[in-house]
Amino acid sequence: MRLLPISFIVACIFGISTMAAAAEIEDYSATIKIFRESPVVEKFFNNSYGYAVFPLIGKGGFVVGGSYGKGQVYRGAAVTGKSSVIEGTIGFQAGGQAFSEIIFFQDKRAYDEFTSGNFEFGATAQAVAITVGAGARAGTTGVSAGVSTGPESGSHAETKYSKGMVVFVHAKGGLMYEFSVGGQKFTFEPL
Repeated sequence: MRLLPISFIVACIFGISTMAAAAEIEDYSATIKIFRESPVVEKFFNNSYGYAVFPLIGKGGFVVGGSYGKGQVYRGAAVTGKSSVIEGTIGFQAGGQAFSEIIFFQDKRAYDEFTSGNFEFGATAQAVAITVGAGARAGTTGVSAGVSTGPESGSHAETKYSKGMVVFVHAKGGLMYEFSVGGQKFTFEPL
């Protein structure tokens, strides 16, 4: 009986690592284009100091969960380094999902905080989902609250920087039931 949950966790971890490997060949410009197509996100490209984009983050879990992805950090339009994200969660959760994530930095202070090499979002952080049916993600990723019904609908909650950063996610696939606590941890490697 205990073998089933352990097998599920192993399968989820394998799925996450497979999705992360696929992110290596993911086109950053295509991911950025998806975010630019959302009216609520587009304005952040015009007024932010920089941003970090993660084309594919894979997440899975059963009671204990995790996620992983690789990305690039930009100051203006120039790539300044590479980043990776890892997340651990515990609580009621089952399933797996894949999503893209973008973090905007309002100013140099927020950019410097993220690129310090060991940045972390706590359990109270939030992100805005830009796809229909994704809803607002609360508790593990980002630092901004809001709800969206999709990029074309034009119906978005007002989204603002919080502590110099704002996070958006774009669901790519999967199904995950989750009521858990965790946090994202980021690394930074300058080019």
